[in-house]
Amino acid sequence: MVFLTRREAREQAFQVLFEQAVTGEKVEDIFHNATEARDFVPNSFTEELAFGVEENLEELDRQISSYVRGWSLYRLSKVTLALLRLAVYEMLYEDSIPSSVSINEAVELAKTYGGKDDASYVNGVLASIEKKRSEENKDA
Repeated sequence: MVFLTRREAREQAFQVLFEQAVTGEKVEDIFHNATEARDFVPNSFTEELAFGVEENLEELDRQISSYVRGWSLYRLSKVTLALLRLAVYEMLYEDSIPSSVSINEAVELAKTYGGKDDASYVNGVLASIEKKRSEENKDA
């Protein structure tokens, strides 16, 4: 078992999800190829995130689509799409991770991997999703 910080594991998961967005391959195949071709050793958190996104992809894309007003999901950059999928997965399915952490981590990854406007765009979409979720939870 390789020790990675949660941030490093999240970055690995993002890289896998980005590759999936580009190639359309299954996460399992990407993990297999990455471990054979390079020094890629995922930990359990990386796997949990990547497989969780893949398993819930339809719901994640539905959620994201309703907040990218005026844009088709598939017009987004692959970096932005992968980051949004990862963060929304965490927000919906990882109860132990505060949404603010998921949003902040996605914004930081967008600053590293995205274009100049990606971080603010990712932040805006995720903040809108979290605001709606908070309102729904308050009413429930």
